[in-house]
Amino acid sequence: MGPALQSTLGGSILVGNLAGILVLAVCLWVASVRLRDVSIVDAWWPVFFVWVGWHTALRTGLTPGKTLAMTLVTLWALRLGAHLAIRNHGKPEDARYAAFRQRFGASRYWWFSFFQVFLLQGVLAFLISAPLQLVGSAQGPDPVTDLDLLATLVFYTGFFFEAVADQQLQRFRRVRKPGQVLDKGLWRYSRHPNYFGEALLWWGLGLFALDVPYGWVALVGPAMLTWLLLRVSGVAMLDDLLRRTKPDYADYIRRTSAFLPRRPRRS
Repeated sequence: MGPALQSTLGGSILVGNLAGILVLAVCLWVASVRLRDVSIVDAWWPVFFVWVGWHTALRTGLTPGKTLAMTLVTLWALRLGAHLAIRNHGKPEDARYAAFRQRFGASRYWWFSFFQVFLLQGVLAFLISAPLQLVGSAQGPDPVTDLDLLATLVFYTGFFFEAVADQQLQRFRRVRKPGQVLDKGLWRYSRHPNYFGEALLWWGLGLFALDVPYGWVALVGPAMLTWLLLRVSGVAMLDDLLRRTKPDYADYIRRTSAFLPRRPRRS
């Protein structure tokens, strides 16, 4: 880390950001052990980013530019957190976590889950939040610039895709028939439009950082999130699961883009 970046984002702020994330991770882990449900981490995932963004911004002083960025990430966090909490309410532990619990054994998963889920997600949140940490450290006067307006447009485009796709998926789940594949609305143009929206809005947040010293470093955040969504916990994992559980999904894969929205291929 160079001197300019160190002066822009103080070490004590970085430590505070990480400490807040770890405290929340430990609290969620303790709650998950009592509830025997690791799924609670999903709805609280966005809170990590709200903490990092606002803690950094308030420690360095609010400005018009950083207030805009922090308001947008708060809007994203409130919508996503509420959506996941409502979706998971009253339901058993998510199948992914239940499978891990069975694989490692309930007698040891209670402590193993701390490292595999809660600590890991905390560290990932700290890295992915790089744009918020750099934007939040901007020095005044920091007005809202043309770049900030472009970043806002990119963010809202991604936010639209994620919110609408989530709504369409929830509506489909209430009326679907066994084995049926959702291929209407945004899901006609992308197999994972909600993941596309999530990645895009984070690239929008990354753009906010480009007028801050060493702002290009912040792009590691959206780049890492996009990679995770494509290769680890998103597209690849879900496509593999749905291909095995839905007979028509192979055809859906053949004619529909995995991530970037585009017109479907002809049958």
